[in-house]
Amino acid sequence: MRSAVTVTPARLPELLLHVSVVRPVFVWGAPGIGKSSLVRDFAASLGLECVSLVGTQLAAEDLIGVPELRDGRSRFAPPETIARDEPYCLFLDELNASSPDVQKAFYSLILDRRIGAYELPEGSIVIGAGNRSTDGALARPMASALVNRLLHVHLRASVDDWLAWAGPAGVHPWILGYLAERPDQLWVEPPKTEEVFSTPRSWHMLSDALHSFGDTIDEETVRVLAHGTLSPPHAAGFAGYFKIIRHRYGLEAIVRGDAGWPTAPADRDLLYFLAESLRSRLIKDLPAAKEHGSPNLRQFAHRAKALLVELAEISLECAQLVIAADDDGVPVLPSWFLVEVSRDLPRLVAART
Repeated sequence: MRSAVTVTPARLPELLLHVSVVRPVFVWGAPGIGKSSLVRDFAASLGLECVSLVGTQLAAEDLIGVPELRDGRSRFAPPETIARDEPYCLFLDELNASSPDVQKAFYSLILDRRIGAYELPEGSIVIGAGNRSTDGALARPMASALVNRLLHVHLRASVDDWLAWAGPAGVHPWILGYLAERPDQLWVEPPKTEEVFSTPRSWHMLSDALHSFGDTIDEETVRVLAHGTLSPPHAAGFAGYFKIIRHRYGLEAIVRGDAGWPTAPADRDLLYFLAESLRSRLIKDLPAAKEHGSPNLRQFAHRAKALLVELAEISLECAQLVIAADDDGVPVLPSWFLVEVSRDLPRLVAART
């Protein structure tokens, strides 16, 4: 299930506050963007215990309970994880990944807030969450009867929201600095093949590992950790950023002429990161029309072309990366700059085409 209307993590608590108290809510989103932690934090903000039931780990009897005899009659005794006296938040995680029988068992709990004779205490809320089938994660079609019993909210990753949370949460400062420069790398679509990929959760895992090693961590260990948690291009970029942190080797020094592009084969990841940084700087600073640029910006554009020449001598691939279009083939740099590049650097443009 997808929707053209999505919400950011910062917007979700307000929606849950007004909706979950009157109707059950289902939060859709890609793996690793923080659905579960957002629900738990929301429950804590209301002073409610969050009881998580993971759909893939349940059988129908785990919900409806087992029959018991009372006064000569049988009745189902719901499990103690559900049958509570105080109000709480019932979080149905991976609900749409559960079996059809388990989904059916959820019907009365979601709509009528009861299982058999047991009814959720007044003030309890029910929230479900799950991945979409298009995410490559385990997901089963949700029955229309169940879909129609829930209000659906589609969550998207937001680097601004995540960075606002990550600092106070103790996420490693190297990661905060890197994502502040490369916000597009917080999250990517799950790949079709079996490989690691970048999500807010994977960046948090990398942060925990970096904290565990401490400041004495070496470059090779950072490469191992980054490639074990992030998409390969992002891992290479972060490894390059680490070298900058360690050696104070940045793009600004290259733009000023105080340093040159790194040329050693061992610094390939650093060169890649610096090329990506130049691309991001050009996208951010260059105006759509040349005449709208200040003298300083025009001087920067001139310097950037000279840097592209130098970069192409070291790595034509990295130089092409700076001026490349986006994944849909749409140019991201201003047309006037690309025209000047094609005029002044025909070798670079010819290789690109």
